[in-house]
Amino acid sequence: MPDPFQDVDAAGEEFVASFAEAMDVRQSDPTMEKIVSSYLSQLAFNEDSLTIEVGSGAGAVSRRIASFANPSKVIGFEPSTGFVAEARNRAEGLENLEFKVADGAALPLPDKSVDNVIMHTVLTHVTRPESLIAEAKRVLKSGGQLVVCDADFSKATLGRGPGDPLEACAKAFVEGFVTDPFFVAKVRKLIAAEGLQLDHFEVQSRTVLDNDQMLPWVQATCQKMFDQGEIGQALFDGLIAEYRRRADAKQLYGYQVFATAISRKP
Repeated sequence: MPDPFQDVDAAGEEFVASFAEAMDVRQSDPTMEKIVSSYLSQLAFNEDSLTIEVGSGAGAVSRRIASFANPSKVIGFEPSTGFVAEARNRAEGLENLEFKVADGAALPLPDKSVDNVIMHTVLTHVTRPESLIAEAKRVLKSGGQLVVCDADFSKATLGRGPGDPLEACAKAFVEGFVTDPFFVAKVRKLIAAEGLQLDHFEVQSRTVLDNDQMLPWVQATCQKMFDQGEIGQALFDGLIAEYRRRADAKQLYGYQVFATAISRKP
């Protein structure tokens, strides 16, 4: 199944609204806040600097970047007009932040005009991540920094044992909503191939215990299978109910791994 994040607008308004909210909920997780705060603390900001987020979605991370970097300018570039509309609505009051519709492989910026480029959970959803990294190098100033933060989807799980139906949902989500689950294993090689200097690489585990933060994985998978006639309403409802039952009973266990690579243009 093709990754709908490759063409969000084609996936429909309901998909845009659902995942805009899901991204906000995910980013409110303390582990995710820690990951973003950690890489932002390693970047240089000054009053005249420009920081961009490539593939900014509905702006959950862009808003945190803008708050951290204030008063320096932040632009979120996102190819989905639906996500950009959501992002603008959710960013009221942040005067140093704006959003523009643009492909991450063809940014409307001059060469050597950007101080920091951030790609947060983007490159696992594109077919040619090297093209976005090359474009980041083009727009970065000498000494400018690139942050790539993404999930190692090959390690993600909701399972508690063999044959777990929620684990089947997690695997189906990765298969249907992620372009390259193994991207994190390749990121350092891709950075080196563009002649960027890797300054920092770290991995952070994220556990989801007894909350709804991985529920969109089950909902999206079930909705897709239901729409394709692969499952009926009873199984759809049952899988959602099982997720919530485990959360209520304090038996839910979800696991993800996030990697952050920070590199510099010589």
